[in-house]
Amino acid sequence: MAYKHGIEIIEKATSFPSPTATRHGVQVVFGTAPVNLAQNPAAAANRPIKVSTFEEAEKALGYSDDWENYTLCQSMYASFKLFQIEPVIFINVLDPQNHVKDLTEKAYEVNNHQVTIESAGILADTITVLGQTGNSGAGLATAGESSAAGENVPLTKGTDYITRFDEFGYLSIALLSTGLAYQSAELTVSGKMLDPEMVTEADMIGAYNAETGTETGMEVLRQVYPKYGVAPGILLAPGWSEKPNIGAALQGKCEDINGAFRAMCLLDLDTEQAKKHTDCAKVKREMGYDEAHSIVLWPRVTSGGKEFCYSAVYGAMMSYNTAANNDVPYLYPSNKELNVDGAVRADGTEILLDQVQAGILNGDGIVTAFCDLAWKSYGNNTGCYPENTDPKDRWIGCRRMFDYVANYFVVEYRKRLDSNMNRRTVDDIVNNFNIWGNSLVAAGMCAGLYAEYRTEENTTDDVLNGHMKLRIYFAPYTPVEYINALMEFDIATLESVMAEEG
Repeated sequence: MAYKHGIEIIEKATSFPSPTATRHGVQVVFGTAPVNLAQNPAAAANRPIKVSTFEEAEKALGYSDDWENYTLCQSMYASFKLFQIEPVIFINVLDPQNHVKDLTEKAYEVNNHQVTIESAGILADTITVLGQTGNSGAGLATAGESSAAGENVPLTKGTDYITRFDEFGYLSIALLSTGLAYQSAELTVSGKMLDPEMVTEADMIGAYNAETGTETGMEVLRQVYPKYGVAPGILLAPGWSEKPNIGAALQGKCEDINGAFRAMCLLDLDTEQAKKHTDCAKVKREMGYDEAHSIVLWPRVTSGGKEFCYSAVYGAMMSYNTAANNDVPYLYPSNKELNVDGAVRADGTEILLDQVQAGILNGDGIVTAFCDLAWKSYGNNTGCYPENTDPKDRWIGCRRMFDYVANYFVVEYRKRLDSNMNRRTVDDIVNNFNIWGNSLVAAGMCAGLYAEYRTEENTTDDVLNGHMKLRIYFAPYTPVEYINALMEFDIATLESVMAEEG
């Protein structure tokens, strides 16, 4: 062991705060990822992938700053770097078997025994590399005896060369000193590369193949609970939900997930159509974004020079605030910091709303971004407002709490299915649920929550058929959305003070 006398400095890799965990605000994000950078590209398409850190996401799906082509990456960044929230479930629809194009065969000059192909999306396992033999030094003459010096021959990965992706997602080919073409002046490379432009709205919406039993796109949502035991809480597709067909599909997926669960979906308004706040109501109507389980968002947001679809940041913020409040979505995700530094349109035009303009958007059932010392979310109405004014549907907090209680009931009492239909079973379910409801009330999370079993609603036929009916009464809190304070000049106090001074 070396004798030490002096000063030694050791640098440790930067560590980010441990993500906050949620179970009742889990994001399920649909989109495209640079799966050629993933550890196993073939296993990264059309399946739910649950990750808890940025590093896990990068390994399972790949990461790129090209958010226009690889839309899932902005949710990776927002969830793990802006808010540190986990888990997130990603469903990538970019299939490395189908959404590919040919990498044009080309000769690349070798520099320092290495070639870097400056094209994104190359699938490393598909490339063919030709190199020149000869002039390779001692030890390689034998390996090259079967080929004439300078002749282009196929090279073998792992024997003649290795590959890696650099920080820009470009493929580097490094020649091995023990390989056939270590001294080659150029390499001829061909192969396949991802083509994200081939991904269509139909790919995103997905389908069920009755012959194979396979699911694609949003149909994969069904697999989330069976695979991970987690009920989806928030559905989003940044970069895609600006398209009406995608928005309609997301809205259609919010209820009856696995025949039981409910979720909210986040929908972005197209800022190329809605260029100013007064355009938004018309665009929202035309796109059909009017469901109680939808949250409609406008415009886009920025952070550190990066531009996000609002849904990517809002989803991470909503998930984080759920986890930070005992994992119960009783607090409204309005007036919460977004950890961004601006709001823009798709063309980069800055958006700066005041309270009046933001209020107009809120009155149209649209949530916006508002700068009040810091950039914050602003708006409490779901997409169904103003057409639907039922408080359980219009208020985001109420809608989320109704979904939360419904999902809790399904998960908690599914284990009581197939018990004997007797009074003890009924009382156990009702009493247990009411104890839980009272705990929410005591914590200030709702005004009231309890269940009842009514004998008159459970007929003999119901009992004989194994059917039990319960009633649940629930009173979540509405938001303090408007405060009116009346001010007047207090002349009497002024006169009194002046008289004392005299």
